[in-house]
Amino acid sequence: MQCENRVLSIHTTAETDIIDITLLVSEAVCETGIRNGSTTLFIPGSTAALTTIEFESGVINDLKGAIDRIAPRDLYYEHNERWGDGNGYSHVRAALLGPSLHIPVVEGVLTLGTWQQIVLLDFDNRPRKRQIIFQATGAGV
Repeated sequence: MQCENRVLSIHTTAETDIIDITLLVSEAVCETGIRNGSTTLFIPGSTAALTTIEFESGVINDLKGAIDRIAPRDLYYEHNERWGDGNGYSHVRAALLGPSLHIPVVEGVLTLGTWQQIVLLDFDNRPRKRQIIFQATGAGV
């Protein structure tokens, strides 16, 4: 059994970036040499999240619209009173989706569905350099 840890870096812009990171994660899995096991992804910070979707413009727009309806930017958020940074909505959005994913690896490949991609969602109101903690555990060969 082996364990590999890495940090994957992504630059974001602002205002609900949805970025397909499937290839980045798949390459990291391949580089570890792990054939059967799992990978865990975690994004430190409270204004970003990880999930899976079918990464195509219709779903991306539908997801952005749903997020806007669930936690609109223009509502009153107490967080903004305390810190004055205007990103209270981004904390709520990230909390609803969550900061981590766990994906099985079988024969060296992430076990994603045919139309399923891994995405980073950055809800903050300013550009960020996001760090994703990547951990793969399993057996090689």
